[in-house]
Amino acid sequence: MEFEKISSPSLRELFAEQLVHMILSGKLKIGEKLPTERQLAEAMQVSRSVVNSGISDLEKMGFLIVKPRSGTYVADYRRKGTIDTLLTIMKYNGGRIRNEEIRSIFEVRIALDTLAAQLCISRISDEEVQLLLEKIKHIQYAKTVTEATQAAFEFQHEFALSSKNTLIPLIFQSFQAPIFTMWERFCNLYGIPALYESNYKMWTYIRDRDTKGAIAWIQSSMNECISGSRQIYYE
Repeated sequence: MEFEKISSPSLRELFAEQLVHMILSGKLKIGEKLPTERQLAEAMQVSRSVVNSGISDLEKMGFLIVKPRSGTYVADYRRKGTIDTLLTIMKYNGGRIRNEEIRSIFEVRIALDTLAAQLCISRISDEEVQLLLEKIKHIQYAKTVTEATQAAFEFQHEFALSSKNTLIPLIFQSFQAPIFTMWERFCNLYGIPALYESNYKMWTYIRDRDTKGAIAWIQSSMNECISGSRQIYYE
């Protein structure tokens, strides 16, 4: 058994973490002006260099905006954010995704998977169909939730690659962290067999070159997780 090195976060990371918490919890409102760097340093008992670098990090992540000769303001991260913003939101509250983000991710997945299905089914070879089946089997025989989640991601990513569209697998890859979190919760609520059955059903539509059936399945299965019988929201 291997143990990983334990390392404590830096002051810079702790500073950024505290501000993100205040922004996402609503204590700092969008558009609100922050105190000066000197005032923040004094209030949080850190150096100005820590504050300066932390603000720079948060600006890159889409949470803050620095206006020359005016000050630092809380940005509308929904408009200014990047994938780093999304990943930070996913880690907020110990990695527990908020219900709003769960719904939003599924809505994006419906659109992305629908496009992938349309392109994949019209372009996939018989050999690639068999490769997808092998990926499915890894979900079926997974012994842990982590193994099942990894196998499901590999199936979905291979499915995206089969679309022959350059951007779809890259976009899907960028969502790896939040997708893992949601599928782990799905497995914990409904079991690994349910994850296997859902992905296997999708594979049958690909095998049969049934584009309409695949799209209908994507929409129904995703909507089940949003507002149906297999919701994965937190209480």
